[in-house]
Amino acid sequence: MEKRCLGKNKIETSLLGFGCMRLPTTADGKIDEHESFTLFNMAYAAGVNYYDTAYPYHNGQSEEVLGRWLKTIDRSTVLVATKNPVWLLKTKGDFFTYLQKQLLKLQTPYIDYYLLHAMDNERFEKMVELGVFDAITLAKEVGIIKHVGFSFHDELPVFEKILHHYPWDFCQIQLNYMDTEYQAGLAGLHMAKAAGIPVTVMEPIKGGSLAKAPIEIRKMFDTFHPHWSTASFALRWVGTFLNVQVVLSGMSTRLQVLDNLSTFTKFIPMETDEIEMMATAAEQLRMRIKVPCTACRYCMPCPYGVDIPVNFSYYNEAHIYENKEKALDRYNNWLDAGERASACVACQACVEKCPQHILIPDRLVEVKNYFEGLDKP
Repeated sequence: MEKRCLGKNKIETSLLGFGCMRLPTTADGKIDEHESFTLFNMAYAAGVNYYDTAYPYHNGQSEEVLGRWLKTIDRSTVLVATKNPVWLLKTKGDFFTYLQKQLLKLQTPYIDYYLLHAMDNERFEKMVELGVFDAITLAKEVGIIKHVGFSFHDELPVFEKILHHYPWDFCQIQLNYMDTEYQAGLAGLHMAKAAGIPVTVMEPIKGGSLAKAPIEIRKMFDTFHPHWSTASFALRWVGTFLNVQVVLSGMSTRLQVLDNLSTFTKFIPMETDEIEMMATAAEQLRMRIKVPCTACRYCMPCPYGVDIPVNFSYYNEAHIYENKEKALDRYNNWLDAGERASACVACQACVEKCPQHILIPDRLVEVKNYFEGLDKP
């Protein structure tokens, strides 16, 4: 397993991190704990030592399931990352309230990597006003937090402001070969490197969108490495940057775990000509995407029952991968009538929750019109 030892703390992390936002689920929507344990154990046996969760993942179940799995192994052999739900804080004391809840759910006396979750300018200013940075320092001094960072969803100038406000041990940004200039992007990665702060990357496969490719893109990949999976190209692109400490992948199936282990067990960084090829592939794919949704589900639940990320995923799938019939079938048959884009009443409740700043109601109208148009003879 490829390992990285970066930053001022020089802690060795597996380059592949297990993201716990997309764990396998049962028919009733709860986490399939038995299968999740199987996936965790597969990764652990192969040398993955970084497991990333958060307070809201799987409606609060993710931390609990990960905590129960931690009791089955030697806790000291893994690094646990979770995130403080900053949007819920009303006082500085609330920081400790939620931290204590998370320690109990994870059944651990300390958290290795603790982040302020989904930081943007408004949330950052709120944390400053509440005095949360003093609370972070205290929690770190007493040892219940080992390393402190933040995950980020805003524009580059805001990233720079947050990056230089506190002596962070690490930070977490969205980065993939399609989103090099989105939010912090590559410029943020290089900015963090200059500051001596290692980076954990989320959405390296863009919510699964980059796990498949149109035929012409796959042919480009095959000229270099026909045996690599399409997802592997996306992961290797991110891992090639030396300031990347961990590449998070939300693994839901055994096949995904096996494929990722294949990528990171014998990790091969990309050469210059391969990186140039990836840039060309990105330009071709970028022209196909309609809605830049990563299926983070921060917009959910919708008060009126619309499954916003799934609607966008079917819409994008129809365009990126040229499979209109499959997407239409899923829209009509995999979604109940109340879950489809046509059920949106434009209440706007989802807009402020979207870290991608998508005007969701407007785009749902677009989705509705598209699929209803396909349904017509």
